Amino acid sequence: MTIAPRKRSPLMFVLFVLLLLVAAGSAVYAFLHPGPWIVPEAAKRIANPLKASQADLPGARRLYEDKCTECHGDRGQGDGSQAKMYDPKPADLTDAAHMNSVSDGELFYKISEGHRPMPAFKKRYNEEQRWQLVLLIRSMAAAPASAGAPVSPK
Repeated sequence: MTIAPRKRSPLMFVLFVLLLLVAAGSAVYAFLHPGPWIVPEAAKRIANPLKASQADLPGARRLYEDKCTECHGDRGQGDGSQAKMYDPKPADLTDAAHMNSVSDGELFYKISEGHRPMPAFKKRYNEEQRWQLVLLIRSMAAAPASAGAPVSPK
């Protein structure tokens, strides 16, 4: 007894391809458009163990220039050379109103963990360096917006 092969319906093939395209498109969209940046409440409550007098701001400035300026810009205004490539745009670290609404722990968490498109720096910088970056960012928000000079010496 021979069994005749089933004919494949072109309609089923087209529907299968469309389903694959929709699934792939959804995956790409989810990857390229992350959701809101959610910081755990416990992380928000962590205080910076460094005082401004303990911080090596020139050293933190070098770290910032090495990894952060391309997006956040030299003065932290979110206008770096690569800023236009990203959605959401890099944060304006000089916006005092916004920066005053963010705790040191929240900044530390964001620097440490990252959130697409911003990379995580937990493995690139040690804990003290990341806390120093928090102090540097705070100094950017405190600097007068009209000042033309960099925030701290190089």
